[in-house]
Amino acid sequence: MVKTATALTIAGSDSGGGAGIQADLKTFQMLGVYGASAITAVTAQNTLGVHGIYDIPVEGIALQIEAVLDDIGADAVKTGMLSKPEVIELVARIAEQRGIKRLVVDPVMVAKGGARLLVPEAESALRDKLLPLAAVVTPNAPEAEVLTGRAVRSREDQRRAARRLVDELGAGAAVVKGGHLDGEPVDVLYDGRELVELPGERYVTRHTHGTGCTFSAALTAGLAKGQPLPEAVASAKRFVAAAIREELGIGGGHGPTNHWAGARA
Repeated sequence: MVKTATALTIAGSDSGGGAGIQADLKTFQMLGVYGASAITAVTAQNTLGVHGIYDIPVEGIALQIEAVLDDIGADAVKTGMLSKPEVIELVARIAEQRGIKRLVVDPVMVAKGGARLLVPEAESALRDKLLPLAAVVTPNAPEAEVLTGRAVRSREDQRRAARRLVDELGAGAAVVKGGHLDGEPVDVLYDGRELVELPGERYVTRHTHGTGCTFSAALTAGLAKGQPLPEAVASAKRFVAAAIREELGIGGGHGPTNHWAGARA
C-alpha cells in the first residue's frame, strides 16, 4: 500500500470557511494530502467581518498537537494564527522536541487593513523562537516589515527582507509575497543560496479571503509529498492563482477563494 502523505495545520478556525483551518484542510485535500488540525482559536466570522474571537486554552492546543503526532504523524506542519506568546512558545517547543523539519510558518501578523494582530510580545516570540525552526516562512509585505523591522515597498525591499529572514533571523528559507505591492505581484524566494523571483498575474476581484492561508497550505502539501522547496513554492503559487482567478462569488464581502479551481491548476 502506498503511504499517504500527511500534514498538520496549527491555526484558528474560520466559521465562514474561507481562511484558517478550513482553508488549510480544503487545500490539503485538493492536493492529495491527508490533513489534521490543532485549533488555536475559534472565530465567528463571514465575508463581511469578524464578529468574535475565542481562544483555545494552551493545554488544549498542546493535547491536539500531541494527539495527532502520536498517532497519525505529520510529514509537514504549518502554522497560522498563533495569537499569544505562550502559544507560539508551545509550538516552538514541540517542533524542537519532535524534530519537525518541514515546518511552514505563515506569520499571521497584520490584517488586510493594516492593523497589527499580535501584541509586541507575541511578535518577538514568533521572530525569536519560531522563525529559526521554520523550513520556510511566508510573509506578505506588511508582515515582512514587522519581522525585519524594515520597510518593504519595492522588489528590492522584498529581496532584502528575504535575505534578512534567512541570513540574520534564521529561517531555512523565505517567500516574501508581493501581492500587497503596486504593479505585477512577484513573490521572492530565498533559500540561503539562491534568490528566485516568481511573477504572477493580478486579478480584479473582491474574493481573496484566505489567500495567504491557502498559499502556505499548498506549499505545506507539496513538502509533505516530498517535493523540493522550489517546486513546492511554484506549485503553491499556481494553486492560489487559479483559486483567485476562478472566483466563487460567495458572500456579500471579501469572499473565499476557489479551492476546486486550485486543484485543477
